[in-house]
Amino acid sequence: MRGEPSCPKCGGRVRAPGLFSDSWQCAAHGTVHPLQPVIPPSVEGLGVVVHRARVPVWMPWPLPVGWLFTGVASAGDDRSGGRATAVACSGPGPLGGIGELLLVAEELGVGLGARYAGIDGPDPGSAIDVSAPPHAKVVAAGRPTPLWHVTGAPDDRAVFAGEARGLWLWAIVWPEQSGLLMYDELVLTDLRDAGAEVELLPCGALSPRVLGPS
Repeated sequence: MRGEPSCPKCGGRVRAPGLFSDSWQCAAHGTVHPLQPVIPPSVEGLGVVVHRARVPVWMPWPLPVGWLFTGVASAGDDRSGGRATAVACSGPGPLGGIGELLLVAEELGVGLGARYAGIDGPDPGSAIDVSAPPHAKVVAAGRPTPLWHVTGAPDDRAVFAGEARGLWLWAIVWPEQSGLLMYDELVLTDLRDAGAEVELLPCGALSPRVLGPS
């Protein structure tokens, strides 16, 4: 677990703003919104991310039966606010075993979703065909939201992407067969709009998916 900000696109070290630049810099990707160190899942830690986020913090709400909140990540700093968020949940998979779901909301070009998805980023681009019918739908903040299958991702995961509230919404599911979750019209809530019931959120162990996209 890293104790310092990193590049959301590659995980590499970033240089803080200083005398010669007023933005965070990655040697490979230039100006970036830094990925903040991941902390163990807790209601308090989630609250910090929610408070600073300028993009949605999506979570299935209520969580599917038996599912737990297993991590949160955020890209951005105290000055710019969170420009990308990633929320992890884990629980019984639709075909048995354990399923893991990572929901990413981000501004154009941040690159965090593509990194978790395991594709060349920073955005879905030609990896989705929005001229075709959507492959899945969720209800995001009360609105039916189409998602398309993202091609080129590793075989161990199912990746979907679309647009919600004018921003990218990624849904990444492990293992690949647990992508069946996305055909049940999951109801997603932006936790910035949620009430006190979030304090009852069941928390599990930190998902390694949040720590190191691979």
